Amino acid sequence: MPETVLPDLRILLRSDGTALLVELTGGLPVILHWGADLGELTAQDAAAIAAATAPGRYASSTDHPTQHAVLPEQHAAWTGRPGISGSRQGRDWSPKFTGTAASLDGAPIEVTPGGETPLVTAGPAALLVEATDDVARLALKVWIELCTGGVVRMRAELTNTATGENADYQLDDLVLAYPLPAVAREILDFAGRWGKERTPQRRELVVGTHLREGRHGRTGADAATVLHVGTPGFSFTEGEIWGVHTGWSGNHTHYAERSYTGEQVLGGGELLLPGEVVLRTGESYTSPWIYGSYGIGLDQVARRFHRMLRARPQHVDAERPVTLNVWEAVYFDHSLPKLLELADRAAALGVERFVLDDGWFGARRNDHAGLGDWTVSADVWPDGLHPLVDKVTGLGMQFGLWFEPEMVNLDSDVARAHPEWVMATGGRLPVEARHQQVLNLGIPECYDYIRDAISAILDEYDIGYIKWDHNRDLVDAGTSPTGIPGVHAQTLATYRLIDELKAAHPGLEIESCSSGGARVDLGILERTDRVWVSDNIDPLDRQQMNRWTTQLIPPELMGSHIASGRSHTTGRFHDIGFRAATAVFGHLGIEWDLTQATEDELDQLRGWIEFFKAERGLLLRGDLLRVDYPDTSVYANGVVAPDRSRGIFSIASVARSDVNATGLVRLPGLDRDRRYRVGIISLEPALDRFAPPWWSPQKPYIDLTGAALASVGVQPPSLPPEQAVLFRVDPLSD
Repeated sequence: MPETVLPDLRILLRSDGTALLVELTGGLPVILHWGADLGELTAQDAAAIAAATAPGRYASSTDHPTQHAVLPEQHAAWTGRPGISGSRQGRDWSPKFTGTAASLDGAPIEVTPGGETPLVTAGPAALLVEATDDVARLALKVWIELCTGGVVRMRAELTNTATGENADYQLDDLVLAYPLPAVAREILDFAGRWGKERTPQRRELVVGTHLREGRHGRTGADAATVLHVGTPGFSFTEGEIWGVHTGWSGNHTHYAERSYTGEQVLGGGELLLPGEVVLRTGESYTSPWIYGSYGIGLDQVARRFHRMLRARPQHVDAERPVTLNVWEAVYFDHSLPKLLELADRAAALGVERFVLDDGWFGARRNDHAGLGDWTVSADVWPDGLHPLVDKVTGLGMQFGLWFEPEMVNLDSDVARAHPEWVMATGGRLPVEARHQQVLNLGIPECYDYIRDAISAILDEYDIGYIKWDHNRDLVDAGTSPTGIPGVHAQTLATYRLIDELKAAHPGLEIESCSSGGARVDLGILERTDRVWVSDNIDPLDRQQMNRWTTQLIPPELMGSHIASGRSHTTGRFHDIGFRAATAVFGHLGIEWDLTQATEDELDQLRGWIEFFKAERGLLLRGDLLRVDYPDTSVYANGVVAPDRSRGIFSIASVARSDVNATGLVRLPGLDRDRRYRVGIISLEPALDRFAPPWWSPQKPYIDLTGAALASVGVQPPSLPPEQAVLFRVDPLSD
């Protein structure tokens, strides 16, 4: 038995309308309540909640039913997914942990044994519970943290304390789980593919496990992203919802489980490949953070994530620089005169960052060769990148550069010199994807080579931004020479590489791009400054993808570009108004050959950039609102200032409706007792063709109270498909 056993206690954490009541009774922590704020509680109140929620007995149950811990244990008769799966060659596979210590924000919780079970109350805080199993020779730490915004997050660290012969412990799985109440019976998560990321899907939570496994070696375009379970029929504004996100950029799981007993849990963790984590004596494994967000409606669930992220010390400010990325303008054709002309045009429009994409290094004239040789191509750039960098920075713009550090072409100097650095197993190379393989950053020499090569470029040139790409799944991702799985080590090495580069180059911003939006998670966003939502910039598809990407991350972390008139991905053609009105609800950029734009297009584009710059404080710091609208041909969404003083809304027609008039659009989230002026923002010249009856050139606005806007709404423009307008809602002086 352990030397000390933690006395019974309960901890109540409260923040931003969320409450978390945790109980410790000698073992691992049990969550008695996660959801709406319970107000101030006494120890007697907490005891009553514990009594009221205690599981009952039923036919064929154990004699003494228990509530299950955040790491569900098999010894407690939990027949669902166990918190820990692993063994020492078949032994020590069902641990029983005893709590030994607890602390809150690093301060030990002192409890006097005996008497009434005490209650410790705090606001946003981090609870750490330590436990051991001396028989299985394992030690465990569990962190449960209530963050700013009301998001809960948990992680665990497992340590092998065994010594002597056959002491190694192979860990196969470690997951953490939040309890779900019986009212939560409908699931919403996401599917997707390249160019169509984060497609919502719903189903009923039935007995069994709804399991979403990500086996791409990265997060994946089809990732669940946030797995929600709520009251049936929940919407953006209604219904209790509990959502979970696994903050990890490698293989991972999300799951919702309903037992035959009626118990329900929602959890996740890293998905470990066979033999990937074997703990020697004294070694530890730390799980990723498993985030939980509770709210009334999907918007509140999302806003909790946003507020947590915005409270971080490293979070980006609202003055996000307007960015031009030249990929769809030049592809691999790096003609200096063309790039200089693009820089001139971009600067004249008010662009603040210029990004040179793939093709500047080694033998990289196409996607067949050169990847991994991170030296400037003397053939294409005889004077190095200096002429372009000097031009861009001389125009007052920041210079950004594309890298794909984790990947390699076999037709490259580095692959020819070090074929053992290519991830592989079974004595064979993995199938190629985009003509490339994966470099094993888990090999120290490979890691050092990549870090030093990128650092040399950053040291030579004035570079403030990296577009960090990752264009293939990790298939047969083994480690030389044994071939054992290496995804876990690769993910940690990638994190470490980003951390080291940013520490050595203060102020450097990094975008996570991964075949578009295949690495969108809070693990990568602990280290990077935005994600690329999708390689598909078609505004019709981006209306959906942007709408649902914000379920996890706020707009300022979401790369959102104005595409060329004809989409390079879908072939559809759209007016600049639709392209721009879609893009401004994110970190605005341009992906367009500006040398082919007409003067009229450039004038319109300049106007949209000026609008974004004037309003980015609201667009990128406002509270997200997505309007529940009965006609699926219309998307309505917006942002409202945290003090509810003003807002900007988008009304987008994404299809042809079955009826002529789709109905009034409500604009929620404002102060119900305040009066506002609602006007239509239009940088298109022919708005009057679609204008609602209340609008005219002489009076392009209407005055309404916040209550009327939320409960009655306004007649929207009668837009044809694939068009959008923005509403500006400003306060009227009293």
